[in-house]
Amino acid sequence: MDVPSYTPENAPVPEGTVVVERASSPQDLAPKFSRTVADVVRFLMEQGEMVTATQSLTDDMIELYAADLGIEIRMVNPGEEQETELRKVLDIPGETDAEGELPHRPPVITVMGHVDHGKTKLLDYIRDASVAEGEAGGITQHIGAYQVEKGGNHLTFIDTPGHEAFTAMRARGAEATDIVVLVVAADDGVMPQTVEAIQHAKSAEVPIVVAVNKIDRENADPNRVLQQLAERELVPESWGGDTIVNEVSALEGTGIDELLESLLVVAELEDLRASPDGRATGAVLEAHLDHGRGAVATVLVQRGTLRVGDPMVVGHAAGKIRALVDEHGVHVKEALPSKPVQVLGLSEVADAGDEFVVAKDERTARNVAEKREGWRREAGRSRDSSVMSSGAKLEDIFAQIKAGEQATLNLIVKADVQGSLEAVTESLKKLERPEVKVGFVLRGVGGVTESDVQLAATSNATILGFNVRPSRTARELAGTESVEIRSYEIIYKLLEDIESAMVGMLEPEFEEVVTGEAEVREVFRVPKIGAVAGCMVLNGVITRGSKVRFLREGTIIWNGEVSSLRRFKEDVREVASGFECGIGLSDFQDLKSGDIIETFDVKEIPRD
Repeated sequence: MDVPSYTPENAPVPEGTVVVERASSPQDLAPKFSRTVADVVRFLMEQGEMVTATQSLTDDMIELYAADLGIEIRMVNPGEEQETELRKVLDIPGETDAEGELPHRPPVITVMGHVDHGKTKLLDYIRDASVAEGEAGGITQHIGAYQVEKGGNHLTFIDTPGHEAFTAMRARGAEATDIVVLVVAADDGVMPQTVEAIQHAKSAEVPIVVAVNKIDRENADPNRVLQQLAERELVPESWGGDTIVNEVSALEGTGIDELLESLLVVAELEDLRASPDGRATGAVLEAHLDHGRGAVATVLVQRGTLRVGDPMVVGHAAGKIRALVDEHGVHVKEALPSKPVQVLGLSEVADAGDEFVVAKDERTARNVAEKREGWRREAGRSRDSSVMSSGAKLEDIFAQIKAGEQATLNLIVKADVQGSLEAVTESLKKLERPEVKVGFVLRGVGGVTESDVQLAATSNATILGFNVRPSRTARELAGTESVEIRSYEIIYKLLEDIESAMVGMLEPEFEEVVTGEAEVREVFRVPKIGAVAGCMVLNGVITRGSKVRFLREGTIIWNGEVSSLRRFKEDVREVASGFECGIGLSDFQDLKSGDIIETFDVKEIPRD
């Protein structure tokens, strides 16, 4: 047996800042600190941490040992130092011509502002769509990218959420943009997220055009808004400043043409250019997992031309592009600079905000992605190393806090898209307090599955679903394993519930009880009624007038109620499991074979 060797206490330590990768083991750490592996293990054992020579250490463990030795360190994610070499392998293309000789490109315009100030309504009017009507709670919770035409010129718009939880998404929008449209409601004025949007735009060093919205309201006061903007160094042109301000009404369309003209003028002054030649590079605005299409990423091309068949690498994901889809759902063969498109063909769901690069060949793209995935896995292992062993369920947190014990709340978080997942997890981290910490057992995109429930059962975790629902089998397994699944569509409610639990203030709550589940087999068009779903009841009982949640591939796409229910030609009150029926929904017509209609009741349950 080898006898452990220790370094003398007066042995010198490295000078300057030592770069240490997260998730380093004692074997990795010891030589960087000029110590033996036995030194590291002994110190941590003295602190009550039982570790082995090859075990990944948490950030706290590494920082504690460094502080004891008096060594200044800089923590980096695994692979961060090697990323420079990978970029050389990718041979990321650059601009080869002089900037003035490059062709012009459409401006990328980001719409920012406080929640409910009318950002999405403004975009709706500009592109003659109605995205806002489908948003849960009336707030935008994804990034949407659209290209519109004005007088023969194209403009690319990015809509960013206004809720404070989506700060990272808004910041990402500012980094990818050329011009910021700051939407401020004339009846509300400058609010916290308005100020935050101004800060993002200024840090990105991009011009700001202000749209004072809702001027049609009776209590609108545009002059007060101008005064508040001037206090934040956005002095309007009418006051002798250099900030363009347009008064608009997204509801009535007032001032929209003038706003677009202002944006085209600013774009012309900015002289925006990019080469359409060579391999494409750009940024990922959003990403999600589509059951039928696989991993889907919404990207913004910033240089070069993106084509179907190109080998692409995006962070830890790679693949050959199978299809490009524009904002209208039309398949296109290529995307030029400033064009937003959905990309199909990636191996994994990319991280929103990642840079994408078209590689020289598929093998290079795959190798780079595999190395990044390895480093990502190591970083995650370190970050969540404390989760599996000592965490508690949400329902147990109250008792532990009441007893004066410190607790770790174990969570499995599933969301519909990557950007929402990032916003939810970052917001949950901010809820941590001295008596309770938050640990993430798993964070992923897509519906809640049986494997998620099994993991929650073994790790003593609570499952949070944001804009996604558990499958019937997952729900049944959760009941058997006593795993709590909480589903949310609005981030306010999610954060309020978790914060209430963490401070031990949970009031009696309402519980959703799923009463029935039916699968759409055929869709019939009936005069004066519209679409009627021919269904097979898979589970429970479908009752006329029940609350309904409409699911497509595990994602909630509509909420409402059952307006009509028929067996053959007769109206009936309810249809039991195993029978066919015709279901008419209150105001939803986009029915497809394979969709799931889930009915539920809401019951109040008191907490102990």
